[in-house]
Amino acid sequence: MAEYLFLIGMSGAGRSTAAATLEDRDWFVIDNLPPSLLGKVAELANQPGSEYERLCLVAGRGGYEGIADLPIAIASLRASGARVRVLYLEAPDEVLVRRYEGTRRRHPIETESGTLDAVRHERQLLSELRGDADLVLDTGELNVHELRDHIIELVEDAQPGSAMETTVVSFGFKHGLPLDVDLVFDCRFLPNPHWIPELRPMTGLDDKVREYVMAAPEAHQLLDRLESLFELLLPAYAREGKSYLSVAIGCTGGHHRSVVLAEEIGEMMRRHGYAPSVHHRDINR
Repeated sequence: MAEYLFLIGMSGAGRSTAAATLEDRDWFVIDNLPPSLLGKVAELANQPGSEYERLCLVAGRGGYEGIADLPIAIASLRASGARVRVLYLEAPDEVLVRRYEGTRRRHPIETESGTLDAVRHERQLLSELRGDADLVLDTGELNVHELRDHIIELVEDAQPGSAMETTVVSFGFKHGLPLDVDLVFDCRFLPNPHWIPELRPMTGLDDKVREYVMAAPEAHQLLDRLESLFELLLPAYAREGKSYLSVAIGCTGGHHRSVVLAEEIGEMMRRHGYAPSVHHRDINR
């Protein structure tokens, strides 16, 4: 059965770059397909011998006619048993305005009221689709090359064979919350290795730091409760057709405690039959 990726998001947030990246990697990209024709496309893609195993459907480039019907069409496609993911690209209003000013191009839905009003109106038009997205990627601080790498990592490098792809990321609160995650947890209540001179230059990937963090009874209590929570949530998300789940855990700087706990959560998920990728966003900051 064919695989479907819906590429949606704010104008100026990188849809064209994302679509070109996927096309370069042999996805069949379709721009602005009317939702009423989605069933026909799926029927053709699923015929024996079809060349179209991976389809990327880009919404919004060129206009938003029929966009209100897209959530229903996506839900219908999910119900058919097809593998469906929705990737939503966004960026802060001021970044999008600056990008349009830099290119001297008009926003696709801009009127006399200006670019900022067009951006805000577009965000409102897409709010329901953003809420249902499997992945939300903020491109505000990404250059073109970084965006391409992120798209490949999110869409192409996931473990095959899993009904729901999972990612665990560690981070430091002082560097800001990750914007593209589903669940966020805080482990700053644990003893901080930063205050141990011997451990400060190390990271949570070092055995001595792991032993220090895991020596706290609260670390085991947190993991026990998270395991109970995940035993409820992960199957429920999968039953609802969620294709991608991202979990973040943070400490102050993202070097020690959150790194240890992210690795432990990754192992926990593997014991339950998932194949998460584990990333440490701030480990080198």
